[in-house]
Amino acid sequence: MPQWLQWVLIAAGLIAISLLLVFIVRQFKVLKTERARREKQMAFHAERRSSIVESLRLLALAIEEDQVEYSEACLRINGLLELVEPELLTRPPYNVFAQVHEQLRHMPTHKAREETDKRFIRKLDKERFAIETRHAEAIRQAAAALRHHPF
Repeated sequence: MPQWLQWVLIAAGLIAISLLLVFIVRQFKVLKTERARREKQMAFHAERRSSIVESLRLLALAIEEDQVEYSEACLRINGLLELVEPELLTRPPYNVFAQVHEQLRHMPTHKAREETDKRFIRKLDKERFAIETRHAEAIRQAAAALRHHPF
């Protein structure tokens, strides 16, 4: 093999090695960026979950201390549990939150409530208070269990 061909092959090999090295460095940077993004997203989700669990515990405590209407608490707890552990809503004693939510689902809230006729709102409130009274003991028991539930 002539010497010039050896030098050409050596140069081609060095160019191939250089190109592969550039490709590897770029891929490493892409992987590093993706890993950092994934870790940031996981930290966000962990922080969000922790915040939701804290809200659940505070709502449960508020129920136990009669600082909140049971219907309002059930609606909020149902929504939060759907985000964190939806399977709890099908198991006793936690299923009372889903039951009350289902019974109150048709009632207007927020702006829709403000725009509804006052007599109709009084009728709905009477119905809501009856639901609260009917489920009061189960709601208190579920709140106590929720406050001590290991999420």
